[in-house]
Amino acid sequence: MNKRISPLSPLDISSPSPFQPQSFDDPAKAVETLTELYERNTAFLIQSFTELAQGAPIASRYRAFYPQVSIETTSFGHVDSRLSYGHVTAPGIYTTTVTRPKLFKHYLKEQLSLLMKSHNVPVIVSESTTPIPLHFAFGEGAHVEASASAFVDVPMRDIFDTPDLNTTDDEIANGEYIPPPGEPSPLAPFTAQRIDYSLARLSHYTATHAEHFQNFVLFTNYQFYIDEFCSWARKQMAEGGDGYTAFVEPGNIVTLPGSSGPETDATLARLPQMPAYHLKKKGHAGITMINIGVGPSNAKTITDHVAVLRPHAWLMLGHCAGLRNSQRLGDYVLAHAYMREDHVLDDDLPVWVPIPALAEVQVALEAAVAEITGYEGFELKRIMRTGTVGTIDNRNWELRDQRGPVRRLSQARAIALDMESATIAANGFRFRVPYGTLLCVSDKPLHGELKLPGMATAFYRTQVNQHLQIGIRAVQKLAAMPKEALHSRKLRSFFETAFQ
Repeated sequence: MNKRISPLSPLDISSPSPFQPQSFDDPAKAVETLTELYERNTAFLIQSFTELAQGAPIASRYRAFYPQVSIETTSFGHVDSRLSYGHVTAPGIYTTTVTRPKLFKHYLKEQLSLLMKSHNVPVIVSESTTPIPLHFAFGEGAHVEASASAFVDVPMRDIFDTPDLNTTDDEIANGEYIPPPGEPSPLAPFTAQRIDYSLARLSHYTATHAEHFQNFVLFTNYQFYIDEFCSWARKQMAEGGDGYTAFVEPGNIVTLPGSSGPETDATLARLPQMPAYHLKKKGHAGITMINIGVGPSNAKTITDHVAVLRPHAWLMLGHCAGLRNSQRLGDYVLAHAYMREDHVLDDDLPVWVPIPALAEVQVALEAAVAEITGYEGFELKRIMRTGTVGTIDNRNWELRDQRGPVRRLSQARAIALDMESATIAANGFRFRVPYGTLLCVSDKPLHGELKLPGMATAFYRTQVNQHLQIGIRAVQKLAAMPKEALHSRKLRSFFETAFQ
């Protein structure tokens, strides 16, 4: 009989010493305390696991809790109505659990500062009642299960808390969460465990740590764009950076300014499913580019996870089928509406919900096209068309009876068709992340213009670099805008969380 197994009652729980709630008028000190509490509690879990893995007897169940931050306001007083976040809409108690405060340091300080300024109240830092799962305490890149051979005779779930998928959901972001009577209202769109879940998934799908992600994200569905982005980013680094502080590739391989290559010779044996590349700037103000591959499922998966990092904008750059005879291969499509036949978000965001174009993003994209191509005003219509982009979940829709799809596309005034753009825009709408789409026409299936191998090579060689430079220029324009102007009020619902 295994001598390490002992009968445990529900009361046999070991935890760090209780933390007494503290009130703060200084957001920086509040974040510092959140960090200390989180580090203490995760260290307790890691140390307990390490000791058990080394053969220590199981004396109890081990549990530590996420920190939380709360405010209470008793006034209906009006706040600055120009802002889309940074305030609550009614008196009450509002709270959110917090994870990885070092990673979110700047974000937390900004959000708490806005709350204090808007409502003239302190914030309270305390321990929540939500346990930290052991897997998340270790952070990204940990292989807890692989190190758990010492627990073959007793389930790890009997000793440590594990992720609870029953409470890890998007009810708050979806506007479906109703606090039980007497319970606080949510202060942020994501709970700590929901964030931890996505941080682990991001590391898995992109092979880069969350700390490298930037606040301006470019999504693409072709490796050609990634190759051009890497070439451009390495050139920036070799020439001193031009304000960028590092270039990070999958595997967390870093190239610093003044260098023509990475610090090490390490390379990944194979790329992850959705590799990410990060051209970093101070304050996460640089550019992240991700090859999401093909299809709405990938588009939803990656944006579900990137959203917890609260980026300032994400844009889709990719190829599409042109639906109008007046379009030519290589023309640009600036989406101002979306026809959603991707279906992956039907349960979270019904198709009857309109996905509006965001003026700030549209203006930046159009201006970037003009600057990079040299066309202006009416002449810009020669190479770019603005209109509805349809997104579908069947890549080979042409092989079925076309009458139904073509009729719907015509009624929707669609000018282009792809498999990702509406999904990315809809998830931007759902998660309050400013979004936009600029596509490049690569074929015209309704008009018999399909790319032949030689044509495709020439097309990619001539168009991808220009398209990428337009996307980079648009991102730079968005980054130069005040955040309060970029985060539009049109993305906010009747009852919103205070955090961006």
